[in-house]
Parts: sequence; structure tokens; C-alpha cells
Amino acid sequence: MTVYFIGAGPGDPELLTKKAERVIGECPVCLYAGSLVPAEVVACAPEGARVMDTAPMTLDDTHAEIVAAHRRGEDVARVHSGDPSLYGAIAEQIRRLRRDGVDYQIIPGVPAYAAAAAALGQELTVPEVGQSIVLTRVSMKSTSMPEGETLENFARTRTTLAIHLGVRALREIERVLVPYYGADCPVVVAYRVGWPDQMFIRGTLSDIRGKVRDEKITRTALILVGPVLGEISDFTDSALYDPAIPHVLRPKATVS
Repeated sequence: MTVYFIGAGPGDPELLTKKAERVIGECPVCLYAGSLVPAEVVACAPEGARVMDTAPMTLDDTHAEIVAAHRRGEDVARVHSGDPSLYGAIAEQIRRLRRDGVDYQIIPGVPAYAAAAAALGQELTVPEVGQSIVLTRVSMKSTSMPEGETLENFARTRTTLAIHLGVRALREIERVLVPYYGADCPVVVAYRVGWPDQMFIRGTLSDIRGKVRDEKITRTALILVGPVLGEISDFTDSALYDPAIPHVLRPKATVS
């Protein structure tokens, strides 16, 4: 018996990997986080499968379901939003599985920041503008952040930020980031990426809070901050395809 932690992507059922769809379709037990994963994602579960929305359940509740399936010799599809490695709350589940001798595997999924960038039609690593992405969150009512992992420390790099669980902290985000990025730094708030009602709100650090407030968005949003999100056309082409710069797969320059 195996528990499969499956990344469902941010919402669009068509962003499931082929492996994820196959495994969901083979497991007699499917536990999915219904507050973040649409029911359509697990519609491929086999007929007669035990399919449960874990949104109202506790960690102990879900583990009890897994242990019961283990005793029956049934595989479990544990379906999470996005990619399970990012804020998936799987570490504490894995700790219990190891304690109880239950095998598990992780099947990756499309993270929200990648789906947001795709929907926006842009790259998040633009040559000489931004070459790094910091994936972080704000504490608010969630688990506290480790010492040193502060928004201010990340802001000092002026790199692209993908801030999770922060839409209710936009005032604080603005206060911390403006001294480093400037008030006119581009910001995108991506709401329910991949769902039918997805929304992208563009603004700057100085005006995004008002725009989000007008749309009454208070949860399920990713905040992207950084110069790469602006209208940039004068950046340098990547050296990867430069005919004058050879590399191992193109060992000779093709221009004089």
C-alpha cells in the first residue's frame, strides 16, 4: 500500500500531469483539499472510490483515513493544490507515515507562480533585469517565519518575489518593500489562478492595495513583485542562442 502525494496544480484540471491523472484513476481512496482543489481534478477517481474533501478535517482525521486504507491494503491519492513541495503541509503527514511504516511517493505539480506567469504571458527571469525568484510568505495567523527569513532581508536583493498568504498584509508589504523597490515597482496579484474566475490585478507597490480592496479579494491570491513584471523591451537577449557565443551543443560561432 502506498500514499501518493499528488500536486494538482493551481486549479485547472488540464494542468494535471499524466502520471497524476493515472494514479488518481487507480487509487480506491482519494483525499483532496477541496478548498483549493476543484472537484473536477479528482473526477477521474475510479468508480466506487472513497473520495473525501479534507477541508473540514484535521491532520489526525486524514491520517486515520490513511491508516484505515493501509490496513485494507488500499493505495491512497492525497491530492494537494499546486506542487506539494511548496506550502503543501506534507512534512507533518510524512512524519506520521514514517512513524507508522506507511510507504509514500510524491508526484509534483504545477506551482501557482508558474501558472500565473504562463497566464500573464511572460517570463519571470529576464536577462539583466531579474534572474532569481524568492518564494516566500508572510506570517499573519500562520506559522511564524524562521529567524532571518524576513521580507526585508529578501527585499534587499531587489529580486522577484512570489509572496504567498499575504493578500491581507498588503499594507505591511508596501511599507517594507517600497524603500528597496520604489513606490512604482510593478506588482501583480494573481487570484485563484487556474480556476474559471481567476483574476490578475496589475498595479504598483503604491496603488495595489486599493485595487485589491476594490475587488474585495481577501484570500487565495499570490503576490508577485519585481521589475520583471513591467513593460520591458530593451533588455539584452540571452546568451544561450547568441550565434557569436559557442557552447557544448554549438561549439562553433556562426557569425564572423
